Amino acid sequence: MDILFSIIGLGLLVLGAEIIIRGSVSFGRKINISLFAIGVVIVAGGTSLPELASSINAVLNDFSDLALGAVVGSNIANLILVMATTTLIFPIVNINKNQINQAWINIILGIVLIIMTFFYFNFIFGLVATTSLIYLMYVQIKKGEIDNLEIDKNDYSITISLILIIIGIACLVFGADLLVDSAINIARTYNVPASVIGLSLVAFGTSLPELAVGIVSAFRKKIDFALGNILGSNIYNVLGVLGISSFFGNFKVPAVIANQDLYFMLSITALILIFMIFAKKIGRIYGIIGLTLYFGYMYIIYI
Repeated sequence: MDILFSIIGLGLLVLGAEIIIRGSVSFGRKINISLFAIGVVIVAGGTSLPELASSINAVLNDFSDLALGAVVGSNIANLILVMATTTLIFPIVNINKNQINQAWINIILGIVLIIMTFFYFNFIFGLVATTSLIYLMYVQIKKGEIDNLEIDKNDYSITISLILIIIGIACLVFGADLLVDSAINIARTYNVPASVIGLSLVAFGTSLPELAVGIVSAFRKKIDFALGNILGSNIYNVLGVLGISSFFGNFKVPAVIANQDLYFMLSITALILIFMIFAKKIGRIYGIIGLTLYFGYMYIIYI
């Protein structure tokens, strides 16, 4: 039964994220935000909502290991599963300074998480993190170049777009509740650490929206949109998800995540930044490397 609830929860997460994406993209077009900025600010926020709902639920139920595992696992999945799959379909070329800056922010946040292994996530961290997130998103909107987006005849009105976002959030919250509860039960049944479940099952499930966005964007050659969503989602996960979750209780980074996963996440982010700076693109070579690393990583955490 728990497996069935997990599947239902994952389904609701994907459905909710898809509805949010549709509403958010339409809303972004109406207010003339660039395609990259839509990906970083609006869609990344929407696709990070599963992690937020799951993490708050986990913290409230004293399973903070699951919350940290889901965030770190989701960030890793975004970098080596979503990014790799996207670039295999259509390489990300013509990397600009704004995109490199977003990658640098991801590097800094990775270092911050490593530093936080010596401290507790608490109200102060939450306040600093959420304030920083609001500032970064404000700067992104101001600096993001306007792409003179064409108005799609299928775009929704601002009102309909907001309604879609609200409906999507409801699906995400309910789906996250089912997923976290069933994941906890599965962990107890098979004596698997909650952090491992978070790093794999929950993280993969909550990364499915980013994966769907990446694949669709690649096929439509809207690659800036996919890149913005991936980099932006990881920023939201650290500052938004962990920041807001810190308001609901104090928690610490589990040893298994502190000793290996955070360093792995930082290394992958650095690898992507190297591709962006020196190759000026993230091509199919990274796609092959990324997918190899992802499946190897999934194998290792279960040994």
